[in-house]
Amino acid sequence: MAILDWSQCPAVESVPDRRSGAWVFRDTRMSAATVFENLGAVASIDEIIEQYDVTRERIQAVLEFAARSLDAPVPVGTGSLTDAHPV
Repeated sequence: MAILDWSQCPAVESVPDRRSGAWVFRDTRMSAATVFENLGAVASIDEIIEQYDVTRERIQAVLEFAARSLDAPVPVGTGSLTDAHPV
């Protein structure tokens, strides 16, 4: 599983005394992971907006950041399958 550098996403922040330093939407207590957990449970973005105090734009920013990050090449030596089992 890819590890995202959330510090590069302007829609979220990590505050040590808020949710134990988890990455949350700026000025909220809602973690970025909550979006993915809810989408994985087949919730719609509209349902997430309705249930949590977050805007569509912020959700979109997090989803776009994750998509861009996952498209990035994997650095050598990070434990990818090709590093573990050369062809």
